[in-house]
Amino acid sequence: MSKVYTLEEVAKHNSKDDCWLIIGGKVYDVTKFLEDHPGGDDVLLSSTAKDATDDFEDVGHSTTARAMMDEYLLGEIDLSTIPARTKYVPPKQPHYNQDKTPEFIIKILQFLVPLAILGLAVAVRIYTKSESA
Repeated sequence: MSKVYTLEEVAKHNSKDDCWLIIGGKVYDVTKFLEDHPGGDDVLLSSTAKDATDDFEDVGHSTTARAMMDEYLLGEIDLSTIPARTKYVPPKQPHYNQDKTPEFIIKILQFLVPLAILGLAVAVRIYTKSESA
């Protein structure tokens, strides 16, 4: 039976001389692997003191890398000590209309302004053509 650690115990091991990670509900002592890690030791150190499962899975490690993990396994994490993840929900804000112009007027202007520019261009073209004739 493997030893069960709390998040508080694992969080104490967060330096280059002593680095533990939590991945997939298991605790790994990766101190000896820090120098050999292809992404560098900073990547591993930034994942200490928390559940690093998402960080590990996002990278897409090979089956060889996953097999290597067995040699660093210390035990399991007490899942009740890991805080529940909260999903980010952006605050609800009303539609921002700085000048308080009704939407209907804006839609009409979006149609009329380009039409007016086109009409002006045609008028200038006709006027300049009739002068040169």
